[in-house]
Parts: sequence; structure tokens; C-alpha cells
Amino acid sequence: MNCLQTFSTPQLQKLHSGKVRDSYKIDEERRLIVVTDRISAFNKNSKTPIPHKGAVLNSLANFWFKKTEHIVPNHVIKAIDPNMTLVHEAQAIKVEMIVRGFLTGSMWRGYEKGERSICGLSIPDGMQKNQAFDSPILTPTTKDEDDTNISPEAIVANGLVSQDTYDKMAAIALQLFDLGSKHAAERGLILVDTKYEFGILNGDLILIDEIHTPDSSRFWRASEYQEDPRTSTEVSKEYVRQWLLENKQEGKVPDRLPENVVQETSRLYQEIYEILTDEKLPNLSNEDINDRLSRNLVNEGFIREGYVAIIMGSPSDLEHCQKIHRYLQSFPQVATEFRVISAHKNGEEILKAAHTYNNSVEPGAVIAVAGRSNGLGGALAANLNLPVINCPPFKDSVDLQTNVNSSLVMPSKTPATTAVHPDNAAYAALRSLNIPSVRRQMSEMIRNIKQQLKEADQRIREEQWIKEQHGLKALKKEA
Repeated sequence: MNCLQTFSTPQLQKLHSGKVRDSYKIDEERRLIVVTDRISAFNKNSKTPIPHKGAVLNSLANFWFKKTEHIVPNHVIKAIDPNMTLVHEAQAIKVEMIVRGFLTGSMWRGYEKGERSICGLSIPDGMQKNQAFDSPILTPTTKDEDDTNISPEAIVANGLVSQDTYDKMAAIALQLFDLGSKHAAERGLILVDTKYEFGILNGDLILIDEIHTPDSSRFWRASEYQEDPRTSTEVSKEYVRQWLLENKQEGKVPDRLPENVVQETSRLYQEIYEILTDEKLPNLSNEDINDRLSRNLVNEGFIREGYVAIIMGSPSDLEHCQKIHRYLQSFPQVATEFRVISAHKNGEEILKAAHTYNNSVEPGAVIAVAGRSNGLGGALAANLNLPVINCPPFKDSVDLQTNVNSSLVMPSKTPATTAVHPDNAAYAALRSLNIPSVRRQMSEMIRNIKQQLKEADQRIREEQWIKEQHGLKALKKEA
């Protein structure tokens, strides 16, 4: 499947990885939010991604951010890809503002058990499942792993926000819910409940994260609700939740989804996008998603077209690595990363590096620099899905003859190649990237070498011819 389950690039600093969204630092004032195709339920991520889910969430959130900016400013700068948005770096408020229009979900389950108080609110007796409240209510939670219900008084008392800021958040949340409810109603949907997150930017309150998406909100079909409110089903990931509950094994929900569930979930996400935005999601299946993400990041100037990671076994190998780097510097479209990882002393770091490199959206290659018994190149090649080139820092010809076999002879299915000289290691890594601009530059370099050799050949032949002519003249004079 052409899905984005894991986003990675060694060229950007990861700030946060959530259940669905990953954040990367662009600079002190901006961050990149990447919305993946991961899906979670019951505080657990499924190992099966949902095609186009990330694009739906990201694009739908941006639709709503644009539609509600007259109510509250938000963190969006611009979308740079269906799965990526550039946003302002804001100070997140550790409170989620939950707005509920109906008695359903976890709140109904508590109500059935006799609970009549939530977040400082009293809920009257005699209500039915999925019954509408007289007016929407606010049930805020802490923004942490537990999402604990908390009263407005406790929010202020615990110093999470001031009373004035909370009052603004509450008023804005209800306005947003009112707008979203009316918009959904016009399209045959009911906005049941949702969450809003806020932040502070330059002293002002702004909306962050997402808004009115199938992951942050519950939607019902109005027609189903009118027929029987008690049996209304979510037009969102509730379909996945129900399947998981119905297919428990030994009391545990499965960690993978079957193909039919994946396709139906994808269809539901795209359907709700089309209903709410009045347009279809663009066709994203014609291009590999990593190629598209990489291209758009390059176009924005956030990353280079590819990278070469030079991994040394010891800091003492740095001088040799810098020799390799000098040749790489002639290709500014390729980034270089230096790492120090010893195969023998902290080999566990190889697995961490492999997670980044193996999932990188842009092409990459690795040059292993380790002397004596080179275990680094083989260890890297055994764990990486990209090219590995050994370039040991041989001190002299004796060192080369003694230790080169540890770089030349690799275990089976451990394809590391070896280049003795720094320039060849650099050029081998660059060529393995198969980047068009690099190939063009390589072709130009080859043409220049050929031209230089041709000119040298011509010059030497001419010089030799002149010498020959002088020699002939001398012979004639002697004769």
C-alpha cells in the first residue's frame, strides 16, 4: 500500500511524535507537522495504516482553520503537501477543550453507572443514550497521556491557564462548535462532540493542532439519528473501534486490520472529507508518497535532495571523514551527516540510526569509516536498506594489506562495498543516490575529465612531435 506509516528524515530535528502526527523543527519560529496514515484506538496504534487518512486529516483541518479564522487566529502558515503543514511555533496550553452536544461515548458509559457529575457540571437524571443536551456543554481534560477530566476551577487553580484565558478558550470553543454544527447540518451530518486545542503566539490566544476532523470529532448521519437516536453510528474511526471490539482475542484487541476493514475505513474518511468540503480529495495514488513528500520539502528549501551519512567508529577517524566530505561538498544538493558509532562499543545505536535512515523520505547512502577489524560496515549493511560503502582509514600499505579483508569480505546478505580512497567512496555514495541533478553533475564531471585527457593527449603529442622535428633537423645537420 502507498501509505505513510512512518515519516523520517535525518535533515530535520524531530520535536514530537504522537499517535498520528509528527512534528519537526524548521527554525525557532516554525515547525512542520506531518500527518501520517497511522490509526489508533483504545490508546493503541494499529500496525496497519489507512490509505489517504493523513491527507484527509491534514486537508480537512486546514479547511476548517481557514473557515474559522474570523473567530480565532490559528497556527497555520501554509500547507506544503496534502500530508504536511507549516505552522507557527506556539506555546501549547496543556488543556483540551471538549465540547459535547449529546450524551454519548465515554460520558454515556459513566452515566449508565450512575455518574451525574463531570468537570464540575451536573447532568440531570432521566436522559437517554445519544440524547442531545439543551445546549452544548464543556468538559475539559488535561492534555497528557491520561486525558483526565478536570473542572474549570481546577484548571485555573493548578496554574494551567489564567481565569481570563480559560474564559476566552471556553467562549471560542462554543463558537467553533456552533459554526461546525451548522455547517455539518447543512450537509446531513451531526457534529456530536469534538476537542479544541489552544496555544499562545506573541501573547495572543490561537487555535492549534486540528479541528473538526474524524479523529478529533464524532459525526453522525442526521438521517440515521432521526430514525433511531440510540443506534446512530459514527462516520469516522468508530467503525474500526467496533471491529476491534468484535474481534478480541484473549481479551486483547488485534494489532492489525484486515484488508476489507482498511479499505472501508479509508472510504469513510474520504467520504466525510467530501461531504464537509464539497469537493473530492485529490488523487494521490499515482506517485509514491515518499517521493512526493521529499519533492515538496526540497521545493520549500527545508531539506536537500538526498544525504550521505558518514559514520565513523571513533572520533580519531574524523580527519579521514573530512577528506571524504571535501569531495561531497562539490554537490550542494546533497546533505552530509557525521556520526560516531562503534560496532563493538555502542552497537545499539546502529538500530536507532537504522530507524531514521530506513524510513527516510529522501534517498540516502552511508559511508562506514572504521579501521583494523572493520565490524562497522557489516553491522550497518545488515541493518540498513540503503547503500553502505566502506572506506577504512588505512595508515599505509602495510595496514591496507593486513586489514582490507575485513572490509572486502562480508557475511551473506550483507552487501557493503569498499572504496579504498576517499574520493571514490564519496563518488560511489553520490552515484548510488540516483538523483537526476547529481547524475547530470556526474556526467559533466566525466565529460570534463575526458576533455582534459583529450587536451593532455593533444598537448603531449604536439610536444612530442615538435621534439621529433627538432631531432630530425639535428640528424640532417649531422648528415
